[in-house]
Amino acid sequence: MVRHSSRIELKQSAYKNNINFIRKKIGENVIVSSVVKANAYGHGIRTFVPMAEKCGIDHFSVASSFEAEEVLSVCSPKSRIMIMGIIYEEDIPWAIEHNIEFFVYNYERLPQALEAAKKTGKRAKVHIEVETGANRTGLPQKDFIKVLNFLKKNTEHITFEGLCTHFGGAESISNQFKIDMQLKRYKAFLKQCREKKVEPNIRHIACSAAALAMKDTVYDMVRIGVAQYGFWPSPDIYYAHLHETNKKADASLKRIFSWKTDIMDIRDVEQGEFIGYGTSFQATHKMTIAVMPLGYSNGYPRALSNRGQVLIHGKKAPIVGLINMNLFMVDITHIKEAKLGDEVVLIGRQNNNVINVSSFTNSTQLLNNEMLSRLPAAIPRTVVK
Repeated sequence: MVRHSSRIELKQSAYKNNINFIRKKIGENVIVSSVVKANAYGHGIRTFVPMAEKCGIDHFSVASSFEAEEVLSVCSPKSRIMIMGIIYEEDIPWAIEHNIEFFVYNYERLPQALEAAKKTGKRAKVHIEVETGANRTGLPQKDFIKVLNFLKKNTEHITFEGLCTHFGGAESISNQFKIDMQLKRYKAFLKQCREKKVEPNIRHIACSAAALAMKDTVYDMVRIGVAQYGFWPSPDIYYAHLHETNKKADASLKRIFSWKTDIMDIRDVEQGEFIGYGTSFQATHKMTIAVMPLGYSNGYPRALSNRGQVLIHGKKAPIVGLINMNLFMVDITHIKEAKLGDEVVLIGRQNNNVINVSSFTNSTQLLNNEMLSRLPAAIPRTVVK
C-alpha cells in the first residue's frame, strides 16, 4: 500500500487516563457522551470510536447525519449515537431506522419525526434542545408547552430521550453570570416537564468545561469534547481545578495525539542563498536544511513560516522560509546525525523534547480545536499503546 506523506498516532493509555480523570470529576453513574464531531476533533472518527469503546464509552455525539453514519460504520451495536446539529428531513427515516437519536430545536421537526417513525415502524428518539441564552439553536420558551403536549400525545411513536441546552462560553469565568442565567432557565424548563408529567429519560447540559468545573451542571449525561482528547478547555478551567485540588500544577489530562513525517531530502545551502519561495529567508551562514513532504494543504499552518519548529533526533529544528502547499524546509545544521528518511515529529514528543498543539496555536492565532479539526481526513490515523 502506498504511503501518505504524514501520519497521526493516537495513544490508547493516554485516552484511558483522561476518561478515568473525567469520571472521577463527574461521578461513576453519569453517562459520558464522547463528542466526535469534526472528525473527532481531527483525531479521526473511524480510528477513535473503537478506541473510546475500549475504555467503556458507548455514547457518541456528532454534528450531522453524515458524521453519524461514519460512527455507525465502526461502532459496536450497543453504542448509541446522537446528532446535535443538522439532520435533513430526508435523513430522518434513516436515523430512526438505525436507532440514532437527534436534537429537535424547532416545533416543525416533531411532525416530521412522527411521520417517519410511523413509516419505519420504529420509535424516534428525540432530545429537545431548549433556548436558554446562547441564541444559536434551541427551542424558544413560547413553543415549549406545545412541544410537551405533542410528545405526551405521541408516546407510542416518539421517545422523549433528552432535554438539553448548550452553554455559550462555559470555559470562561467572565461568562459565569451568563452560565448561571442559562442554568436557571434550563431548570425552569425542567419544572414545566414535571408539571406536565412529560419527563425526559436523560437531562444533559454540561460540556467539558462545565463538567470539569461546575458540579451543579452535571445531570444524567455530560457531552465531553476537548477534555477527552487531553486538552483543558481553557486556562480558567485548569486554574479552577488547581484551586479545587490545592495543587500548583497538574498533568491529569494527557494528549493522545502525535503527528509525524519523515525527512524527504537533505541539502547544503551556501551563505547568501535564499531558501524556498520569494526572499523571506536568506542564509546568514553555510547551512544544512531538511525538506519535509507536507505543507498547508496537509493542515500544517502557513503562518508557521520562519517561526515554527519540528523535532528531529529529539532536537528542535526551526522552519526556514515559507511553508508551501506540500513542502517546507527546516534548519538541521546543528543536527549532524540527521539523515534521509529519519522520523520527524510535527506535534508530540521525541526523546525529552515536545512540541504541543499550543506551539502552533500561540503563533498562528488558531484555537486548538480549529487547528486539529482542520487536519485532512486522508492522513492515516493509527492507535498505539
